[in-house]
Amino acid sequence: MAYPSSGTTVSNRPDLGSAFEFSLTSAAKNFIGTRVLRTRLVGSQKADVGKIPLEALLQSRETARAPGAGYSRSDFEFEKFSFETAEHGAEEVLDDRTLAMYKDLLDAEQVHAARAVDAVARKFETQAAAKIYDTSVWTGSSLTTALTNEWDDSSNCTPIAEIEAARLKVITSSGLVPNCLVCNRRQFFHLKNCAEIIDRIKYAGVVNPINVTEAALAQALDLDFVVVAGGIKNTANEAQAASLASIWSDEYAMVCRVAVSDDPQEPCIGRTFMWEDENVGYDREEIGVIIEEYREDNTRSSVIRARADWDQVVMYPQAGHLLSNVITI
Repeated sequence: MAYPSSGTTVSNRPDLGSAFEFSLTSAAKNFIGTRVLRTRLVGSQKADVGKIPLEALLQSRETARAPGAGYSRSDFEFEKFSFETAEHGAEEVLDDRTLAMYKDLLDAEQVHAARAVDAVARKFETQAAAKIYDTSVWTGSSLTTALTNEWDDSSNCTPIAEIEAARLKVITSSGLVPNCLVCNRRQFFHLKNCAEIIDRIKYAGVVNPINVTEAALAQALDLDFVVVAGGIKNTANEAQAASLASIWSDEYAMVCRVAVSDDPQEPCIGRTFMWEDENVGYDREEIGVIIEEYREDNTRSSVIRARADWDQVVMYPQAGHLLSNVITI
């Protein structure tokens, strides 16, 4: 614990790593932002990055060579897209008296550090959901479809056909084959109880829908991944009664191509760029958070801060097809 001083020196707190691990390991069971927008460390906060134009990926070229002639050469130019990371952080105030009061019951430093880290991770998740479910980006019949029978209408819904139709839209628009379905926990529950899904997976020996895992559902849908979000947010203002809702909306689901490598030119729906100087504990499926502490003598308190630096970028909107009217809200 820091002791009173006349300065405002900020100290890194690697010893609070257990709080960091607890918070993000817990969040990883519910938060999916880094699985959809795969993270990549970058050496600068801002840059213009090249990406391969989709038309260049799909362009047919002559490959035959006549004697004495050269081979055909590509003349495409990279398209530019940019990222600019922004700093995010949250602080928790730990009063000396509070620390003394609870020292026999809990580790107050760990609790406050976990709360600060959770605030940063929750912001990351909320931003990711807003990026992937942005109806101003995914608009028009080639990029979005409203379902007729919601997935909570278990007898009449047709998710297999709808996801296959979305897959074909992505292939037609981009030439990329989708490898992922993004949905939330409530949608996943209804999806695995659909008569159509149950009928398909029973041939794999799964009879009870309770036993249907994300991997089993992905296999039934001919996808590599089904990524299920479980994060919940409180949409009410402070001092009001809680109003809880899924961070990833009940209204939408996304069929898309997510990145499977760190190559920034790999065509995918999007990525997260994290400034390497301000991210520690980096893991591709978690965000790196720095935990710091400084002293406020006037209030006899220590302040624990969690912070990170990132930018989430949609790279190829055509790599995803947004489904709406997924379940009744």
